[in-house]
Parts: sequence; structure tokens; C-alpha cells
Amino acid sequence: MRTPQKQYAIEQAVRRLIEILSVPIGAVEVSYEETVASVPVADAVVRGESHAFALCWSYSGTLGQVAHAVDRIGTMRDGLPNSPIPVLAAPFMGESARKCCEQAGVSWLDLSGNAWILAPGIYINILGHKNLYRRPGRPNSAFSPRGSRVARWLLTNPGEVVLQRSLAASTGLHEGHVSKIVSRLIEMGLVERGAKGIRVTNADRLLEAWRDEYRFDKHTRMRGHITVGMGGRVDQILDRKLSDIGHEYAFTGLAAAWRMTHWAGHRLTTLYMGGMPTQDLLDSLGFRDEPRGANTWIVVPNDDGVFDGAASVEGIRCVHPLQAYLDLKDHPERAEEAAAELRRRLLQKGMT
Repeated sequence: MRTPQKQYAIEQAVRRLIEILSVPIGAVEVSYEETVASVPVADAVVRGESHAFALCWSYSGTLGQVAHAVDRIGTMRDGLPNSPIPVLAAPFMGESARKCCEQAGVSWLDLSGNAWILAPGIYINILGHKNLYRRPGRPNSAFSPRGSRVARWLLTNPGEVVLQRSLAASTGLHEGHVSKIVSRLIEMGLVERGAKGIRVTNADRLLEAWRDEYRFDKHTRMRGHITVGMGGRVDQILDRKLSDIGHEYAFTGLAAAWRMTHWAGHRLTTLYMGGMPTQDLLDSLGFRDEPRGANTWIVVPNDDGVFDGAASVEGIRCVHPLQAYLDLKDHPERAEEAAAELRRRLLQKGMT
């Protein structure tokens, strides 16, 4: 049975669809919860003079939820009579989720004002509206700072089947916390729980679902400048000084991606440090607080999981390629190119 909140959201989505199509309300017929053999297959069907649209509601526009809904829509298309055109609706559709819909040929709209509707004789593309439904505080997500340790472990151990108790021990999380995270990942169609344990069903989609929700700006970031001599590199200077004093650190972003692939040169160097550095330490590193024109970001992570899998790459300590890929999402310069190359070379294997 639908909750009043869901019914209201569906009705809002129906009104939004009618508005986008520029059709008078009296010229359409709307039915709610279409079923086939007593099984609900669409939350609403909007029938006009020349087209019928089957609207499906997703409570979240993140990639994981949307990809799962797109899979359901694929099986729905043949179930409804007269083949109505599927439209997926959500409060706000994230960029990766939009691409997922468009690649699958599934029209979509969100209650924030964006839409992509493709039908015979119809093409509507409305973008640029901000998320009107972002809630303050931490979302109920499988990819919270600590909760993302589950996805990290699963992606860095591809193909393995793991017991929930072992997964909790490996990630340092309480077993009840792991159970909730795994349940959310199952709902999104990203993992499954079997008799032998938990396994990833679509590693590629799991990675993109995590990246879609990942927020680099939730770490504590210090932007500044480090002067280097002719031919010197910031990462070499920092690596040498920090390794000498035994401070926990690892490079990420463009600096790490360049070391791993030698693709896309960069000016900005980003460094994770374990714990907030003292002013004395910053002075010894030659770091000047200078946000404008910064060539160095020193970042204190919101969870120590960012250091999992860190290793020396060409003599420089770097995060795991997975973490570098995530962090590049919110970096400047040629970050998107670097991320694509990093994924192609180091992350694609074992993820399909």
C-alpha cells in the first residue's frame, strides 16, 4: 500500500509531465497504479490523444536507485497494454542517473524542473535546475563516509563472496551497520546475498553509484601554495618530508592519477593527511595558506578508509586507484580526462 507521501509525489510527477507536454489537463486521462495479472507495473499512466506515458516513481535520483528502476522498466515495457512510453520520475535526477536513463532510452523528469522526454514526434530536453530536495544533514545512504567502506572492500576484492560477519570485521564496522548498508545495496540491485555470502552483481554500476553520491567537499580541505625550484615537483617535496617524520599521508587526485598513468599533466597537487596538521608542520612543509592560485590542497579525510590500499607509485605514496578516481570527480584542470584514463587502465579489469 502506498504511503500518502509517495502518492503525493506521484501526483506531482503526473502534473509535471502534463505541464511539460503542454497538454490541457482535461485532454488527458490519468490512471494510478497500473497492474498486469495483479502485479503493479507502473505508478501512473497518462493517456493523451496521440501518446500514452507510463510513469514510474523513484524516491531517489542517485545512480543506484535509478539503474535499478531502469531495469524494472525494461521488463515493464512488454507488460502494459498498448505499449505506453515509460517515464521515470524522481525528486532530482543526478548527472550519472540521467546518462543511465538516456543510454537505456528511458525518458525521465524530476520535480526540480529538469526533464528528458523522447517519444515519436516529441523531444524535450530541460536542464540546469538545481536540486530542490536536498536535505540538510547526512542522507540515508549506502555511501556515507564510513558506510562506503563496504563498497570499497567489495570493489577492491572483485569476484569474492564474503560473509557479512567477515565483511564487518574487514571494514571495522558493526555487523548491524553492515547489514543495513548491504540491504540498501541489494535494493539498488548492486549486490546480492546468497547462502555462501554477499557478492557484487554489477561492479561497474556499483562504482558509478558510489561516485554519483561521493562528495569530495565533505573532507576538510586547506588550499595553499608550496614553492618549488626549477624542475622540482610538489609531490616529491612533500613525500620526502612526510616520510622522514612518519606522518600518515597519501597523494590523490591529479597527482596520483599522473603517477599511475602519466596521462594529463597538472598544476594542482592534492594530499591526504591523517589528522589536522599543526602550524609548525605546515611551516616545515613550506605550505602557505593561499586559496587564490593554490597549487596544493592538503586534505584531512572524513574517514580513514581513504588510506586503504595506499601504496608507493614511482616512489611516491598514493591512494588506491579507486580513491583517486572518486576524488577526481571534484577536481579542476583535466580531471575528467584523467579519471577516464585511470578507469580504463586500472579499474576496468575485473569490473565487468
